[in-house]
This record gives sequence, structure tokens and C-alpha cells, in this order.
Amino acid sequence: MSRQGTVEEKTAKSDPIDHNRLDNIMVNRIMKHEKKSLAYQIAYRALKKIQQKIETNTLSILRQAIRGVTPDIVVKARRVGGSTHQVPIEIGSTQGKALAIRWLLGAS
Repeated sequence: MSRQGTVEEKTAKSDPIDHNRLDNIMVNRIMKHEKKSLAYQIAYRALKKIQQKIETNTLSILRQAIRGVTPDIVVKARRVGGSTHQVPIEIGSTQGKALAIRWLLGAS
């Protein structure tokens, strides 16, 4: 038991243009060397290109892409006896979203 108390869960802030938390999470993953304005430019330029190709809402397309990539279970290594086994473990929605955003940005 910790003597310092419990840690409050952090919530992501919404971005200034679309007022969407998912965009802000994506921009924070794109950001390098604390250049957030450049990350916003990259993200919104990509969303504009998507909107030009497909005449629908870009936020719904982004949500659909993240929902399609989000994993339900993750395989972790467990040591049983002298050998290690791959054991599937269910993960939460926030960790699943983080993995999905990381995979989408890595693939793009």
C-alpha cells in the first residue's frame, strides 16, 4: 500500500479546431521535439486530403479506422516452470486505443 495516496486518472484535452479528444491524442503521438503546431499542421493536412477523396466526415473515418485496428487481447510472456509461454490477456479500451493510434501512425 502506498503512503502517497492514489493517482488521479488523466483525461485528454480536446483539440482547438474540432473539439475532439481523439484528434488531440493523435496529434500528441505525431509531435516530436515539442513542436505541437507542426504536428497540428501535419494532422489536419492529412485529414483534409481524406476529406477531398471521400466526401464524408473525417472524424467518423478516423474513429472507424481506430475501431478497426484496436486489439481486444494482447499476448504476454509468462514463465511457468522452466519455460516461457505466450498467454493471451484482455486489455482495456484506453490501452487498446493507444496501441491502435500507434500502429496507424507507424503504418502511415
